[in-house]
Amino acid sequence: MTESAPRPSSAGRLFLAVDPPAAATADLDRALRPLRFAPGAPRWTPTSRWHLTLVFLGEVPAPLLAPLRVAVTPAVAGTPPLSLQLAGAGRFGSRRRPAVCWAGLAGDVPELTALAGRLAAAARSVGLTVEDRPFRAHLTVGRWRPGQPADGDLPERLAGYRGPIWPVPEVVLWRSRLGPEPRYERVAAWPVG
Repeated sequence: MTESAPRPSSAGRLFLAVDPPAAATADLDRALRPLRFAPGAPRWTPTSRWHLTLVFLGEVPAPLLAPLRVAVTPAVAGTPPLSLQLAGAGRFGSRRRPAVCWAGLAGDVPELTALAGRLAAAARSVGLTVEDRPFRAHLTVGRWRPGQPADGDLPERLAGYRGPIWPVPEVVLWRSRLGPEPRYERVAAWPVG
């Protein structure tokens, strides 16, 4: 697979996210260690690629990048200070056919959900198409490969997990470049609170 670069008419594959601090990701990483080589474990996502995606924007036309940045500003500016905590775990997909292993969130999740809604509305206001499904706050930590042995009960081993509480300093606009090892480039950021 070759690395994808944005087309000249494209700003790239973009998403808006909150990034957990190093202390929170290190704590969750320690909690995941006993599960890393468990039979049926997912392919684990490196901690360097952990983001709390608020809105996936997909391929954004280059002419819409500047209006998007302007539209996001008031959506974030109206957000009160937020505190979050990585807590618990779960999966997307069924127990027999799990697809994604995720860590859940505690704390100001209703406010984070409202922020995600405002960001989606901001993206739509400049002409971008955004998935029309409810926001579910989570941090993807692994993916099961179709056709491989999978233990869909594995996330239950983290049901009691509670990481450190942390303030959300900013919302970040990331560009993702696909390839054998996806890369992320920071495009812009807006302070929260």
